[in-house]
Amino acid sequence: MAANPAAAPSFVRPAVGFRRRGVMICSSKFRCSCSGKVVGQALPFASSSQSLMPSKQEKFFPRCTPRNSGPQFRDTPPKRDTGIANEKDWGISLNDHVNESGVNEDGSTWYRESGEDFGENGLRCRWAKMGGKSDDGSSEWKETWWEKSDWSGYKELGVEKSGRNAEGDSWWETWREVLHQDEWSNLARIERSAQKQAKSGTENAGWYENWWEKYDAKGWTEKGAHKYGRLNEQSWWEKWGENYDGRGSVLKWTDKWAETELGTKWGDKWEEKFFAGIGSRQGETWHVSPAGERWSRTWGEEHFGNGSKVHKYGKSTTGESWDIVVDEETYYEAEPHYGWADIVGDSSQLLSIQPQEKPPGVYPYLDFGSSSSPPPSSPKDDSTSPP
Repeated sequence: MAANPAAAPSFVRPAVGFRRRGVMICSSKFRCSCSGKVVGQALPFASSSQSLMPSKQEKFFPRCTPRNSGPQFRDTPPKRDTGIANEKDWGISLNDHVNESGVNEDGSTWYRESGEDFGENGLRCRWAKMGGKSDDGSSEWKETWWEKSDWSGYKELGVEKSGRNAEGDSWWETWREVLHQDEWSNLARIERSAQKQAKSGTENAGWYENWWEKYDAKGWTEKGAHKYGRLNEQSWWEKWGENYDGRGSVLKWTDKWAETELGTKWGDKWEEKFFAGIGSRQGETWHVSPAGERWSRTWGEEHFGNGSKVHKYGKSTTGESWDIVVDEETYYEAEPHYGWADIVGDSSQLLSIQPQEKPPGVYPYLDFGSSSSPPPSSPKDDSTSPP
């Protein structure tokens, strides 16, 4: 091969739910009710190997800013491979009817606002936003939080953040958690999603991630992610998904590949399908040189459900091949390690959202087609769009 596939960027699949660092903010003049995360050491733009956990001192003695000094600046892009954080890690706090702003000692400005909007079918949207800008305008950040509900039982929590710093780094991310009734099965469903992207101001580097998780009360679960990244002359992509039907059938797959500006390309993908011990696995590893020479190795497995015999086969473009039956136990995960009971336990703030009181004799119309729209009159402007 013309290049070593091991030189590709790491494709280690992250665990969903890692903690992200942010900044603590006091929302009470007398009692510290912090709405962000623990203040952490600023991390380099492209770093993804340092610990995401707060220090022991930060964990038990969080630092907060006095209410009248305004929120602190968020001047560091979000980390890569953070997945979808639980709602408690986002610290959504919606104080009613706040409208304040100020100037810090260094000349930077800040603001906080909150409000409440109403719409058809009992729609209620509570929102809050805050942000700031450096004295010279080189750094800026914005955050918008919201919760929504209506008479159909629909509930939603959401966050959107964006910013840029003096080094030219820019970033944008959004997170949503939704409870609604599935229009086909009439089952309760909880869905979480996150989109994140950032761009370096000093290198030809950036990344984008789209994560989603879907659960229903009968055990049906879907999870997946699409990712893209670039660092100077090298780019890489990754997609993966998991589907559980709640009755023992499972499908898992992943596809990842990378390339350089010189024309070298390499990748790896696999898929598995199982039900009641019967199923298959198959995959391919491949490489293309700058001259267009291609190498690949394909492989497969057939599992017959008897728990002890597996048919394995494969071949490569270099002439190797195999087709054998071996004594081997079949192992696969028929249920997700994180399912309906887990998501319900971690969604207390979503479930506690209180809708408007419904007048007697009023029946809601059930229209979930527009459930993904942003909150009405959302207090964000065009400048919060992805960089």
